[in-house]
Amino acid sequence: MNYTQNQRISQITESTLIVGVDIAKHKHVARAQNDRGLMYGKAFSFSNTRQGFDAFCHWMKSLMTEHEKTEVIVGMEPTGHYWMTLAAFLRSRGVPVVVVNPMHVKKSKELDDNSPTKNDPKDARVIAQLVKDGRYSAPYFPTGVYAELREAVKIRDHLASELQRTQAKVHNWLDRYFPEFLTVFTSWEGKAALETLKRFPLPQDILQAGVSGILTTWKEIIKRGLRPKRAHELVEQARQSVGLREGTKMARLELRTLLTTYEVMQQQLEQVMKEIEDFLNDIPGVAHILTIPGMGIITVASFFAEVGDLSRYQHPRQLQKLAGLNLKENRSGKHRGKTRITKRGRPRLRALLYRVIRPLVAKNPAFQALHVYYTTRQQNPLRKQQSLIALCCRLLRIMFVLARKQVDFDVNKMMKATPLCSQGLSFFAA
Repeated sequence: MNYTQNQRISQITESTLIVGVDIAKHKHVARAQNDRGLMYGKAFSFSNTRQGFDAFCHWMKSLMTEHEKTEVIVGMEPTGHYWMTLAAFLRSRGVPVVVVNPMHVKKSKELDDNSPTKNDPKDARVIAQLVKDGRYSAPYFPTGVYAELREAVKIRDHLASELQRTQAKVHNWLDRYFPEFLTVFTSWEGKAALETLKRFPLPQDILQAGVSGILTTWKEIIKRGLRPKRAHELVEQARQSVGLREGTKMARLELRTLLTTYEVMQQQLEQVMKEIEDFLNDIPGVAHILTIPGMGIITVASFFAEVGDLSRYQHPRQLQKLAGLNLKENRSGKHRGKTRITKRGRPRLRALLYRVIRPLVAKNPAFQALHVYYTTRQQNPLRKQQSLIALCCRLLRIMFVLARKQVDFDVNKMMKATPLCSQGLSFFAA
């Protein structure tokens, strides 16, 4: 049901009950109709609970019996995350679930009554009409290792984001209370620096402990490479510090809390990364994609978390469309507007590819040569940003082929199908 529009329309027959559901946090609203758009009864409101879901199913069954329908299809807007539980419940009961684009609902709600009025029953009716016209798509619900990987990557991204915030807060604390600290240590996250902040957070604490106290503390955690000169320098910087002198009691508590949070997040991040690596071992094609120079585990994990099982796709163009990298035209009569990418689909996948392609262009000779070719060719040279987008699409195709065919990356095969090869140019050209 997720191919061409004609195929989607053909799924709706005279024996199909079409149900549109307007999703909300606490109360959902549903409307039902037939394949010609004739509404059945009034809107049905049900709660986002098991009892509400059972009542919704009973309502649909009664309508099917009353109007002699043998099939049912339920359409809904993917509003936030509130639709997921209802969709999973219906799928467990064998009820087909499809989703409609929220933008389509917004732009087509005035077709029937020529009014910008918005309410839940009206939205549910509009959703049902869109399903009738085949303007829907079948959502992908990852299962097994792909579902686990998607959640693991989501947790990892959240932890990494929170860890960055915590690191920034520690830097903020140091700028206020001990700005000279990072002139002694290149980073506060090293063993000696971290232990120093735990034991002697403020300049006055360092002066009180002295060089001998600091060295004694470092000996407990550093077995080799102890640097007494650094301890002397730290004491000297503490003596000349211009950090704040007031509110030191709460300053110590603040830093202790931040460092505890930092260490907990580090441990959680390591644990999640181990889980991600275990999940990747069960996904075919991962090892082959990792043979691309510059490709890392996080990138591959995030890729499969977004696209799921690659066996669902017949062509890499489907991945390109999923990432919103397919092109759109702006043409009317003699007017020829600019061609841009649609930016539809999964924005996280598009952002991931863009973050990956930049270091590949900078460090991978093959991608670097392609970037130079795209931006300097005689016919239709691309701007740098356009070239990066084109290379994102090429990277998608490469990852798709490596995973589906279970082959390692071969730079010669990659360059063989490019104009660089026909022109006799080396892919190591700068």
